Amino acid sequence: MEDLPPYPPIDPTTFDLIVIGTGLPESIIAAATSTASKSVLHLDPNPFYGSHFSSLPLADLQAFLSSHPTSPSSGYHHDFSVFDFATRPLYSSLDISSFSPDLLHQHSRKFNLDVAGPRVFFCADKSIDLILKSGANQYMEFKSIDATFVGDDKGNLWSVPDSRAAIFKDKSLGLLEKNQLMRFFKLVQGHLAGEQGIQIFEEDLQSPFVDFLNKMGLPPKIKSFILYAIAMADYDQEDIGVCRDLLTTKDGIDQLALYNASIGRFPNALGALLYPVYGQGELSQAFCRRAAVKGCLYVLRMSVTALLVDKDTGCYKGVRLASGQDIFSQKLILDPSFMVPLPAGSSLPHPLQDKLPVFSLRDDRGKVARGICITKTSLKPNISNFLVVYPPRSLFPEQVTSIRLLQIGSNLSVCPPDMFVLYISALCKDDDQGKKLLHAVMNTLLTVPVSINSESNAAVQSETAESGCAVLDETAESSFRGRSDPGEGKPTLLWSASYIQELTLGQVDFICSTPMPDGKLNYNDLIDVTCKLFREMYPEEEFFPETSSENSEGDGDVALET
Repeated sequence: MEDLPPYPPIDPTTFDLIVIGTGLPESIIAAATSTASKSVLHLDPNPFYGSHFSSLPLADLQAFLSSHPTSPSSGYHHDFSVFDFATRPLYSSLDISSFSPDLLHQHSRKFNLDVAGPRVFFCADKSIDLILKSGANQYMEFKSIDATFVGDDKGNLWSVPDSRAAIFKDKSLGLLEKNQLMRFFKLVQGHLAGEQGIQIFEEDLQSPFVDFLNKMGLPPKIKSFILYAIAMADYDQEDIGVCRDLLTTKDGIDQLALYNASIGRFPNALGALLYPVYGQGELSQAFCRRAAVKGCLYVLRMSVTALLVDKDTGCYKGVRLASGQDIFSQKLILDPSFMVPLPAGSSLPHPLQDKLPVFSLRDDRGKVARGICITKTSLKPNISNFLVVYPPRSLFPEQVTSIRLLQIGSNLSVCPPDMFVLYISALCKDDDQGKKLLHAVMNTLLTVPVSINSESNAAVQSETAESGCAVLDETAESSFRGRSDPGEGKPTLLWSASYIQELTLGQVDFICSTPMPDGKLNYNDLIDVTCKLFREMYPEEEFFPETSSENSEGDGDVALET
C-alpha cells in the first residue's frame, strides 16, 4: 500500500448506505436517502461529478470514454472474505477526429460536452417534477429549446407543427393537411379533458397508435410528425418485424398529453423542451449538492477495490478503499461499470449468489450510438438551440430506428462563443449499424474537410478503423468528400466524436447496480427505475417527501416554479 496516494481516513467508518459513482441514478438515490435521515457515503473514482451522465471539457471526454481503470490488489482480512472489484468496458468503437486542432486546443476547457447526449427535459415531465419536489432546482438554471424539426435525406429540416398556433403559421402544410391535423389535436384534447361526446374508444386505446392514425385518415407526413417528433417513438411503427417497442394508442396519447402540457408551463420557455445551462451534468451535481445539504459525505478521486463479505454468514459487510481503509454499510449501490470477477472454479457465498453484478457483460437492451460534432455555424440561420428528428427510413431504407439530433449554442455555456455543439443518438443492435446511423446524419448536414487529423483511441477503436483516419464507412467517406464544397451552405465540421454505449439494466437487493443512460430523449424511464430502486431498498421511506423550498430564478432562465 506504500505506492498509493496519501488518502485521509474517512470518519465515521459505518454508514447506512455506500454509493459508488455520481451518475444521475446514484445521485438521486443518495439525495433521497439523505433526505430520509440516513447516513450516506458517496464515493467516485473520477475527479468530477456525473460519471456516465457528466458534461466534460474536450480532452476529459476522450479520456473518460477510453479509460479502463483498474483497482490495486486488495489484500486479505481475517474477519472477511475479500472479492476484488473490476470495471467492465461500457463504450466501444470510439473515434475522435479534429479538423481545427489549434483552435479547439485554445478553447478546450470552455466546452461542457454531454456524455449521454442528446437529452432534454419536457417542461411537464417527471424529471422536472422531481427537480422541483427535491429542491434541486435551487442549483440549476434552464433555457428553452427554440424549435423542433423533422429532417430528410436531402438536408431539409421541416418545422414540427405541435400546437394550433404552429399549424396555422406553418407554410409547408397544405390547407387539407392543416385541417386534418387540427381535427386530430381537437379530438385528443377533448378526450383528455373528458369533454362530453368526445372520446377515444377503449378498443382504439389498446390498438397500435399507427393503426389509430391510419383510421383517422392522416397522411404519411403528418403521421411521421406525430409518431416520431411528438410521441418520440424509437422504432419503425409500421414494420412489426423490426419494431421492438410498438406504441399503443394510449401510450401515444399520453405522450401527446405530456407534450401539450409542456407548452406554456413556464412563462419564459418558448416551447415544450428545456436544456440546463452548463450541460446535462448539472443534474447529477444538483442532486449531489442536495444530498450534501442533508448530511451526505462526498469523496471524489476515491477508488473502491474490493467487496467485504462475512466469512461465517456470507453476507455483505462493506467495501475496501484504495487507501486500504475498510468502510461498512447495510446497503451498497454500484456504478454500472463495477463488477465482481470470480476466479475459475470459485463461487460467492450463498447469500450473495445471483445478487451481484458478476463480470459478464449482459446485452440487456442492445446499444445506443452517440455522436458529438462541433461547428462554427448553425444548421439553421438565426436559431441556436433546437431538436431534429429523423424518422425511420428517412435517410436510407435500412434505417429502422429514429435518429435524434440536438444542436446547442454558446448561450447555454456548453461551448465558446460562435460555436455550436451537435449531439446525435440512435438505438442500434451492433456497432456497425450504430456508426452507419451516425454517419448518415453527418453526411446529410455537414461539410467534412478533406484533411483529417484523427485522435482515435486505438484501444477502443473499431476494428475496421485500421488506417488511423476518421472512421467512416466507404460509402459515407466518399459521399463526404464529394460534398465538401462550402458553397453548398453546410456547416463545416471542426471536431467530432462517435462511440457506441452499452444499455444495461439496474438490479435491486442489499447490493444494487444502477442503469446506464438509456436511448430516450428525456429522463422519465430512468427516473422510474431510480424510484423503484429506492423503494425496493427502503420500502418504509417516502421518495422525497413534500417540503417547501425557496426556488431561485435566473435572469433570463426558466424559473422552475409551477
